[in-house]
Amino acid sequence: MKTSFKTIVISDVHLGTKGSKAKEISRFLKQYRCENLILNGDIIDGWQLKKSGSWKRKHTRFFNRILKMIEQSQTNVYYLRGNHDDFLEQILPLQIGRLHILTDMTYESEGKKYFITHGDVFDSVTTNLRWIAYLGDVGYTFLLWLNRVVNYYRFKAGLPYYSLSQYIKSKIKKAVSFIDDYETELAKMAKAKGCDGIICGHIHKAENRMIDGIHYLNSGDWVETMSALAEDHEGNWQLIYYREIDFKGIQNQAPISAYPSSEATIVPMRQVSFETRDDEDITPPSIRL
Repeated sequence: MKTSFKTIVISDVHLGTKGSKAKEISRFLKQYRCENLILNGDIIDGWQLKKSGSWKRKHTRFFNRILKMIEQSQTNVYYLRGNHDDFLEQILPLQIGRLHILTDMTYESEGKKYFITHGDVFDSVTTNLRWIAYLGDVGYTFLLWLNRVVNYYRFKAGLPYYSLSQYIKSKIKKAVSFIDDYETELAKMAKAKGCDGIICGHIHKAENRMIDGIHYLNSGDWVETMSALAEDHEGNWQLIYYREIDFKGIQNQAPISAYPSSEATIVPMRQVSFETRDDEDITPPSIRL
């Protein structure tokens, strides 16, 4: 797996909720360098913070890691508004140095054009019937709690992680139909804008495929899937899953430049090691914007 990319896209971190994998995504970002980092919505979960959510030190560490990427690697960071962090509407658009806060954006690379949006604009429930969206959010929060309980006992029994919510989504016909319609409509929208592809999040389903000649990319989430999209320096996109990363293998590689040559560093794929230091990224960088 390459350790330096041109662009990395992540979405749906939901900082402020119990289900957010804040430690894991901070560790993930520490292993990779990129010229552009796109935070494609629902990074902060304002809905949960208004209700029963809480902000913890590990959530702050995530933003400390972002600031260090800006300072140390000169990474351009684009934070796009999602439905759970719609409070950003009050300050859009905003640019501070290499940090950009936007509603959506068009990204061009290697002769191809991608429209990037969180994707909630195509969810009529979220857009028009907010109270139903909140009700669904409560149900999903309960499902994540149940998922943690199930996986606690699976871990004790030596069994691998199992996504209960993903299983339920795959078995409910209406959910499957909604996802198919969502992906198709986004592809149509990209075509209407004259783009070669669309990059989104929102539905927590990582994907990299072609739909009617449009390259459809979904970065997944950092609640269950723990996935990100990455573009190499030749314009090729891939999905990276946290559980498949060999962190020890990456750390044993020699340090690399933020803007490497075309020869990519390759490390083997193995089961992930979860050894972390609790004091990582606590001290903010001396950022100059």
